Amino acid sequence: MKLTSIGADISGNDVSCSKRLINGIEKDIPSLIDMGAEKAALTNITGDDVVISAFVEDENLQSVNAGIVDILRRNAESLGDVDGISETPEGAGEGISYAEAKIRQDRYPDGIILAFDTYGGEPFVKKVAKSAMDAAKGMENVTDVGGGGMDGIRKIPGVGYVSDETDDPVVVATIEDIESVGIVAGAMVGAALGNKNVYMVKRGTPSYVIPGSVIVSVSAYMNGNVMDLAVPLSSRMRILG
Repeated sequence: MKLTSIGADISGNDVSCSKRLINGIEKDIPSLIDMGAEKAALTNITGDDVVISAFVEDENLQSVNAGIVDILRRNAESLGDVDGISETPEGAGEGISYAEAKIRQDRYPDGIILAFDTYGGEPFVKKVAKSAMDAAKGMENVTDVGGGGMDGIRKIPGVGYVSDETDDPVVVATIEDIESVGIVAGAMVGAALGNKNVYMVKRGTPSYVIPGSVIVSVSAYMNGNVMDLAVPLSSRMRILG
């Protein structure tokens, strides 16, 4: 089984996602269950980017990925990132962001999803995403880590090819023990925030930041339930005194 997450900028503006867009996506998500997803949800809303995630058996990965892209395309206010998908490597453009990670078969499907958004395509976002991934790798009770900034053309199973020009990467980590969710998420967010001009935001927050900045949302996706970890993590990170 895998956790798959696909992110895209399909908003009609550059800073936020409308209620119409969000409601349309959430209305269509149950169709992914019919395509073979075990669970599926709109996990992250970050500035003008959305991320749809699903727990899926390996043999259904391609059909579920294709279904996610269809939902994004049907609800798009602006095709934006969806237009960057190509059937051939030569035609790949700035497209959707993709992350997948393995899940151990004897565990509940639990994962952490970080989604990044920039206003002006700030290139250092790839370094920020890599920092979050590196923080999770090798940690206790982490099964797998995936996503992040890409180097070169990438083939997304069931979808097609996209270039490495995306400025809104997605990072996922799959977790084997529920008590480790906060530990791993805290490490990933802390690593991301250690970079310059990076700010954690609540799910659905517009990207009202000074250009030259990166925002990041963090969701726990546990057995199909989505939890926004921004508020509890920000509370835990405060200095007491």
